[in-house]
Amino acid sequence: MSIGLLFFVFILSVFLGFELISKVPSQLHTPLMSGSNAISGITVVGALIAAGRGHDTAGIILGVLAVAFATINVVGGYLVTNRMLAMFRKKEGGRK
Repeated sequence: MSIGLLFFVFILSVFLGFELISKVPSQLHTPLMSGSNAISGITVVGALIAAGRGHDTAGIILGVLAVAFATINVVGGYLVTNRMLAMFRKKEGGRK
């Protein structure tokens, strides 16, 4: 695959992602965040495979970086989702 085609797909995905996210109502952000966390979990698996199949030092380093960034993305996404869902829980010990 040529680098120009890869760059075109990247730019197209950036514009498409921006358009999709900007059109989502605020009530749907939490379910979409949970769905994207599941997809990021798949990214971690792919990054682990890439790190394990590195045949040279650069491939191994890039694979390890991919694992680290994907893991940060998953953990951060779950923390944000948990915090958003906590806003809708009933408060305990409140006034009657």
